[in-house]
Amino acid sequence: MELAELEEALRRGTSSEYWLRSLAAFFESRDLCFGHGTDNASDEAYWLLRAHQGWRDEAWSVPPDPRSIPAVLELAGRRVRERKPLAYLLGEAWFAGLRFEVDERVLIPRSPLAELIERQFQPWCRLRPADRVLDIGAGSGCIAVAVAHHCRDVIVDATEASVEALAVARANVARHALGSRIRLLQADLFPRSEIGYRLIVSNPPYVPEGRLEELPAEYAWEPATALTAGTDGLTCVERILARAPRYLAPDGLLILEVGEAQDAFTAAHPGLSVTWLEFERGGEGVFMLTRRDLTGYLEG
Repeated sequence: MELAELEEALRRGTSSEYWLRSLAAFFESRDLCFGHGTDNASDEAYWLLRAHQGWRDEAWSVPPDPRSIPAVLELAGRRVRERKPLAYLLGEAWFAGLRFEVDERVLIPRSPLAELIERQFQPWCRLRPADRVLDIGAGSGCIAVAVAHHCRDVIVDATEASVEALAVARANVARHALGSRIRLLQADLFPRSEIGYRLIVSNPPYVPEGRLEELPAEYAWEPATALTAGTDGLTCVERILARAPRYLAPDGLLILEVGEAQDAFTAAHPGLSVTWLEFERGGEGVFMLTRRDLTGYLEG
């Protein structure tokens, strides 16, 4: 389907559902990757339309305004022509039911950790009021903000090495009015103070450097330093494992996402008894370890 055909379909359409089907058909006719907030053309089309409507329910239930066709066509055309993720085109992404500001300074939120956060980490961990949580590699701040939102009364520290990413995280903390319970720190993985955190959670870089060029074009828009970590993808993961015991409370827990590096991690640590988590909404490569599991293991 060409852009002119999409324009003709939109001009014929008298409902948002018709526009959605037309946009989805346009996206399906192109070799797009839907790995940055959606996993199919229909959801991508829905996101584009709802965001353009300002997420107003009343706008969805009435015939679309023909005057919005040029703006919709521009977004759809750029999505196909530039292979730029829709989140960057819109300047927004959703994570754990919350909307975040995003741009090319940060990765687009898409971790299965969202499901775990929405469940308040239960049954694996029952956070108490005033418990401290450390988010390593804050990026957009989505994990830190989601934890503070869904886990009431906990205190969250979030570290991030990139000054540019921290600026985005600060905007998102302010957007959700959680500055009183979230502290953003510029640091390389761990903060200076070895606070006894009840929970450490991280979605660090885990893509092997040689694999980056093999990824779909959409991934080239994201900061490479937030994706890649050494030849095996485990550079950051190994450093977190080695230092985490110093920062965990006696009953503390580490939850770490390694994604596609799961097999490499298992091969590198056959003697480490990790618990791999399962998710109802999909996703893999997330494991859990207690402080007892980690103490004495790789410390240095």
